Amino acid sequence: MQTKLQLPDVQAYKGLRGPSRVISYIFHPVFMPTIMAILVSYLNRAAFAALDMPHRLQLLGNIALNTILFPILTTLLLKALGFIDSIQMHKSKDRIIPLIATMIFYFWAYLIMKNVQAPLSLRVLMLGAFWGVIAVFIINIFVKISMHTAAAGGVLGIVLVVMMISHINLFLPLLLALLIGGIIGTARMVLQAHKPSEVWLGYLVGVLVQVAAYWYLK
Repeated sequence: MQTKLQLPDVQAYKGLRGPSRVISYIFHPVFMPTIMAILVSYLNRAAFAALDMPHRLQLLGNIALNTILFPILTTLLLKALGFIDSIQMHKSKDRIIPLIATMIFYFWAYLIMKNVQAPLSLRVLMLGAFWGVIAVFIINIFVKISMHTAAAGGVLGIVLVVMMISHINLFLPLLLALLIGGIIGTARMVLQAHKPSEVWLGYLVGVLVQVAAYWYLK
């Protein structure tokens, strides 16, 4: 007699769903490029030594403007106009227009970093983020890839890039990036927002686009 494979009972994760929601909000993909930019400016301090504080804040402000404020305003507007069902974009079709708009904002942020000759690590970060959105958009046509873990993979990828650029030992930041990435992926599965394959695909895309951007720009 054959038995069907049973999925884990939702009630088994009931106590973890609240913390998982908090983690998903804190490490939402919309915040990650700015978090990554701040991380890069700290880890790769030698490359930022020639920049005074107002100039650094201007660079970080431009990234925050194009990767946090503009995407959030666009998503809220799309929801208000009825183009998407939820700002949380649970359905793949809800992601299409926001992702296209995000591509434009990310590309603009990369152009700013390129035109002002920002440190290589920041240019790599924004080009990789732009390529990452394109990859997520294309993959989203076929499967609902986890944007949370794509962003988490991007953090891991940019730490690897800084290690290649600066040739300094970043074992602890790398370990922390792995730990946080694992927590984010676990939270998404606890909330049953994604299958494990979609979570791992997100990690893979996030790392690859950052490393590819480095090899392209170096």
